[in-house]
Amino acid sequence: MSDTSPVIIVYPLVIHLLDFFGTMAFAVTGSFKAIEQKLDFVGVIILSIITGLAGGIIRDIIFGRFPPNALVDPVYLLITISTGIVVFFLYPRLKKHWNLFIKFDAIGLGDFTIIGATAAYTLFGHNFLIMAFAGVLTAIGGGILRDVFVNEIPIVFIKELYVTASFMGIVIFYLLLIFLNVDIAAIIAVVSVISIRFLAIKYNWNLPRSKS
Repeated sequence: MSDTSPVIIVYPLVIHLLDFFGTMAFAVTGSFKAIEQKLDFVGVIILSIITGLAGGIIRDIIFGRFPPNALVDPVYLLITISTGIVVFFLYPRLKKHWNLFIKFDAIGLGDFTIIGATAAYTLFGHNFLIMAFAGVLTAIGGGILRDVFVNEIPIVFIKELYVTASFMGIVIFYLLLIFLNVDIAAIIAVVSVISIRFLAIKYNWNLPRSKS
């Protein structure tokens, strides 16, 4: 008889907290985007949920975990819904601070990059290709769907160093795991991704584009 039990991904406490915070950070960006596009209350909540959870859900399905962790643990759904509600009602005060969107997007990028890489590391060991695939997918999946749903070109394709920052963070995480435990390596790598993203925004670092 074949084993059809779902894959269980067990995170250390630090990684679990980063996962919750990353979910909230990306949910904020989804809520902001929905309100900017004049979606109604339900639309704000739905885009908040999609942005906060989609990347992790896609990763878990590919890794054979079904139902995905974000659907098993109600905390994730509660985080995204409550974030959408808070942003919806506080938006008149927050809209003057559009840089909050960029900051939370960078935080979500860093957190989800390393969450995805950690999931791959937990399941498959110190395998760079799988860690890179899982980290980038987790980091950009929700953001791509967020932008597509409001009929915009995904930010990952046009804005400064985005996927590149995610990939560089995975490289750092992979190397640190040779010398450090997963908690410390994860924190350093998350800070690295966020820092690279902030620097790219501040100094307008972009990858080369094809000349028209």
